[in-house]
Amino acid sequence: MEGTSVTFSFFLIFSGAAVFASIALYTRQPLIIAYIALGACIGPYGLSLVPDLKLLSDIGHIGIIFLLFLLGLDMQPRALFATLRNATVVMVASSALFLLAGYAVALPFLPTKLDALVVGAAMMFSSTIIGIKLLPTTVLHHRHTGELMVGMLLLQDLLAIIVLMLLMGGDAGGAGAALSLLSLPLLCAGAWVAVRYALLPLIARFDRFHEYIFLVAIGWGLGGAEVA
Repeated sequence: MEGTSVTFSFFLIFSGAAVFASIALYTRQPLIIAYIALGACIGPYGLSLVPDLKLLSDIGHIGIIFLLFLLGLDMQPRALFATLRNATVVMVASSALFLLAGYAVALPFLPTKLDALVVGAAMMFSSTIIGIKLLPTTVLHHRHTGELMVGMLLLQDLLAIIVLMLLMGGDAGGAGAALSLLSLPLLCAGAWVAVRYALLPLIARFDRFHEYIFLVAIGWGLGGAEVA
């Protein structure tokens, strides 16, 4: 189908998701199975109703941004730091185990140890989106198991960011790797300053205008993702 519009793509995605989700719930399957099945059906390798891979990728990125943004809104900073402390030992142990296992399996099939190490590093990480979607909402937000899993996933995401920065910065030499690692704390510091001295005063002053709060929240989430 040539020239598929954004509106038609959203119609297919949301309407199709409602149909597939209904079937999944009737058959007692996780909703994420319905979403994957829908993508396989309407995507370029299925019925090709949405053949534009770039459009699908952009829509998917927006969905991931909003999902993680909403997750962050639901977590208080103190509770988040406490969860991260509790999850650190488990995350480090599991990541080291999968790193060694991936390295050992890949080493006989790859020409260099560095390539095997990259494969091992990739084995350390879980899918944050799939992990979150597989947890029921009550478990995710209100039980210790859900908090611990979210903490582990966030720590893995942070570790993945560092690994990607090292890989991309390594192509530019030591200076590039150092600059990549330095950009993460600078981004966090810039976000804290923006929230402390810009967003919070604006929200406190205009909190009675719900439409404005909605626009600020959307703009902040998308702006932070674009800067990162």
